[in-house]
Amino acid sequence: MSEFLTPIVSQLGTGGIGGFLLGYLIKKVLKIALIIGCFALIFFYLAFDQVIEVNYAQLLARVGEIASTASQYVSPLLSNFAFSGSLMLGVLAGFMLG
Repeated sequence: MSEFLTPIVSQLGTGGIGGFLLGYLIKKVLKIALIIGCFALIFFYLAFDQVIEVNYAQLLARVGEIASTASQYVSPLLSNFAFSGSLMLGVLAGFMLG
């Protein structure tokens, strides 16, 4: 029985602790991303007002590259449900409490 419970408890604990730390990190990074987003809105406004010129095709290509890279890291987490479930709960707790 302990051969069955030990890996599950280990995955739940590692996922939960790692998720909490990840949630805390996400909350801090989102504050920085909010500032960067404000600058991006300023640049988009300047592009709309034709003060600067933006190559939207290149911008969309870069966003697509970032999304495909992110999906490579997310799909392995989803393959192991016990670890990823506790990781997501830990992320939620770290985000709310951090």
